[in-house]
Amino acid sequence: MRSLIVEDKAYIRKGLRNLLQLIDGDIEVIGECESVKDAIVVTTTCKPELIFLDINLTDGNAFDFLEQTEHLPFKVIFITAYEEYALKALKIGAVDYLLKPVDIDDLKSALQKVSTVPLKVQKQNIETVKQIWNNEDHKLILSLQDSFQVIDLNELLFCETDKGYTTFYCNDGKKHMVSKTLKEFENQLSKANFIRPHQSFMVNLKFIDRYDKSGTIHLKNGKKIPVSTRKKESFLNTFLSWTKI
Repeated sequence: MRSLIVEDKAYIRKGLRNLLQLIDGDIEVIGECESVKDAIVVTTTCKPELIFLDINLTDGNAFDFLEQTEHLPFKVIFITAYEEYALKALKIGAVDYLLKPVDIDDLKSALQKVSTVPLKVQKQNIETVKQIWNNEDHKLILSLQDSFQVIDLNELLFCETDKGYTTFYCNDGKKHMVSKTLKEFENQLSKANFIRPHQSFMVNLKFIDRYDKSGTIHLKNGKKIPVSTRKKESFLNTFLSWTKI
């Protein structure tokens, strides 16, 4: 079976390729991609029969890719971190998935299942997953040390990342810290009208009170957020467009 690995982390791609070589000589890995753009090109050109597909990629997500390749006949095994909203969608849709880091027994099980599911049925199941995923765009579920915290993105002021940790600041004054970088949340937050004016921050556009041309965002709660020189132009374009809505 000709297979493609679409995953934005190199060590996950390497580990998965090594596991496939160990357990199934009939799986031929024809390539690896880390972005939606590259995956579309390779899939269209090489026509893999099976794709190991990470949900969050460098320039979008799995469903952005699937929308643009829905006419092609391939099966999918999703790859995801332990994100509750993603797992909920995958389980309800009855679609095979692998948790990072990939376990060899889980991989064997997923390969066995996907081989028995008709292509038409899997595409229908993936459509169910997509619908659930889109309906969850306004929520974020954070895995804390002893619980899962539901965040309403409409009430999230901003996020700040530092040394591998990200803190979420809510409109009710509460804050929640997780041991993940901001990049892991950037795609979903961007869809919910958040912007990244600085490497360390993402800000909800609806809570911006004003912007000083010196390079400072003032939020409605009084918090000040810096805008980096490199991101100033793109921030202004987005901010000014937002204020016209």
